[in-house]
Amino acid sequence: MPLPPPHSSRRRVHTRRIEVEGFLRDDGLYDLEASLTDVKDQDFPISSGLRRAGDPVHLMRVRVTLDAEFNIIDAAACSDWVPYPGQCDTIGPAYRQIIGLNLVRGFRRTVGEMFADVRGCTHLSELLLSLPTAAIQTFVSFRRDDEETVAKPFQLDRCHALETSSEAVRRYYPKWYRAPQRDD
Repeated sequence: MPLPPPHSSRRRVHTRRIEVEGFLRDDGLYDLEASLTDVKDQDFPISSGLRRAGDPVHLMRVRVTLDAEFNIIDAAACSDWVPYPGQCDTIGPAYRQIIGLNLVRGFRRTVGEMFADVRGCTHLSELLLSLPTAAIQTFVSFRRDDEETVAKPFQLDRCHALETSSEAVRRYYPKWYRAPQRDD
C-alpha cells in the first residue's frame, strides 16, 4: 500500500539518496559499495561557500569486502563532496577499523560505539548502517529462500513478518513454524 497523499501542497527542498550495490568477486568474496548523496533544490549558502542547486552537499562512499560468513575482510571510505573541504574528507581512513567485524553480529551497535560523536562522520556512519541488510540481499541472490536446509533459514526471526510463530512462517516455512506461546 502506498503512502497516503500529503495533506498540504508542498515543494521539495532536499533529497538524500542512499544506494548500495552488491558484487560477487572472481575470488569468491563479495563487495558492497554504498553511497550517500545530499542535494538541495535551491542554492544553499554554507560557511565554506555557496553550494549550487543540484550540486551535492554530501557525497560519501564506502566499500567493504566480505567473506561468506559476513566477516569484513577489507574496507575503504571516502568523502567526495563535503561542506567543509579539508576537514570532513579526512576521516575516511578511520573507517578501516571495521575490518574484522561481522556485518550480522552486533555490527550496528559496534559502529555506533566506535564512531560516536567526533570519532567519526555522521554520514559515513549512517551509510554503514545500511550494509547488513544489503549484504543479506546480496548473498540470497544465490539461493532460494525456501530451499530445504538442515539449519534454520537465516531470514527467520530477523523481522516481525518472519518470526517463527508468524502466519508467514507457517505458510512458507512450515518445517520451522513454532506455535505462539500462550500466557496462561
